[in-house]
Amino acid sequence: MAAIFQGVGAAAALSSSPSNSFDSKKFVFSPCRSFSVRKGASFAVVRSDGRVNLNPKGRRAQQLISNAVATKSDSAAASSSSKPGHELLLFEALQEGLEEEMERDPRVCVMGEDVGHYGGSYKVTKGLAKKFGDLRVLDTPIAENSFTGMGIGAAMTGLRPVVEGMNMGFLLLAFNQISNNCGMLHYTSGGQFTIPIVIRGPGGVGRQLGAEHSQRLESYFQSIPGIQMVACSTPYNAKGLMKAAIRSENPVIFFEHVLLYNLKERIPDEDYICNLEEAEMVRPGEHVTILTYSRMRYHVMQAAKTLVNKGYDPEVIDIRSLKPFDLYTIGNSVKKTHRVLIVEECMRTGGIGASLIAAITENFNDYLDAPIMCLSSQDVPTPYAGTLEEVTVVQPAQIVTAVEQLCQ
Repeated sequence: MAAIFQGVGAAAALSSSPSNSFDSKKFVFSPCRSFSVRKGASFAVVRSDGRVNLNPKGRRAQQLISNAVATKSDSAAASSSSKPGHELLLFEALQEGLEEEMERDPRVCVMGEDVGHYGGSYKVTKGLAKKFGDLRVLDTPIAENSFTGMGIGAAMTGLRPVVEGMNMGFLLLAFNQISNNCGMLHYTSGGQFTIPIVIRGPGGVGRQLGAEHSQRLESYFQSIPGIQMVACSTPYNAKGLMKAAIRSENPVIFFEHVLLYNLKERIPDEDYICNLEEAEMVRPGEHVTILTYSRMRYHVMQAAKTLVNKGYDPEVIDIRSLKPFDLYTIGNSVKKTHRVLIVEECMRTGGIGASLIAAITENFNDYLDAPIMCLSSQDVPTPYAGTLEEVTVVQPAQIVTAVEQLCQ
């Protein structure tokens, strides 16, 4: 393995490109806000045109995220097909961002189980091994603690590894490497080392994947000093956040949701990146601030349709940056609406929502006209049975009820 990274390091040394230090505060991009759902022959596809074509095989998907996005006008959605750019599924956007960064910087490499010629369990690395070779797209044994530690060591030598966990739950095996090495080495080395590594993979409650494959590890990793955490939710921000994470000098844990890989959106042809520390204003509003991220963004937007019909005007923010929080965007919204609802798929005890409540109470308590409400997954192992699985996760009807209570 040492020979492998020496080879990659030699390729990086031959490059005449300067060091790619990245200040994410300099990059701010306008978020794309219009999404909707279309059903393909065997999987759910999200488009920006507002249409739903249901295949019998996709009936379960319709129950989970049907009509997932509320838009203010149908005309904007109808004109999406004429917009410049190209349409990609979310996993394709991740792959495109990763491929572009590997072309731009020879120090970028990928490692993980089946990431090579198989293309990854969700095809995020499809075609990369053929294009860049086995030295830069490294298939590893089933040993998360080993290859995560190897990736951290590679980052210490100047490479920029992207480590894929086949499932985020498996990265619990590498918790020691992520916490004691990845997050702390910059400090414990007195600044001698930076750890520019991205640790990414699928997580969240899927469709009957069982308890051990439905983990939400945001709450596990948020207390580790020295790391950043982001969660993508659209093809646009998936690509932009991936490119920004790779360029960052900090270790970044990149959360992807198993049910969002087949969302489709038109993204720009030109190069772009997203700010790692900036939330996205999904829907401006006046009556209540709804903070969410990842898959729950679509449950919130489904609920927003009902709320608008009932006369409410919710402001929806996809926080995206799970650590640190974008308190500037959140605070401005709280000062405007004076009410906050947090919707997450993470567990209630010690989850992202609990940290958000603490941060908002500490910084913006005087602006609140009602107690903060938080809707989270139940503190139980995720059941295998589909009907029980659905009950453990926040549903749009619960969001509508919570907003009605907050605005009384």
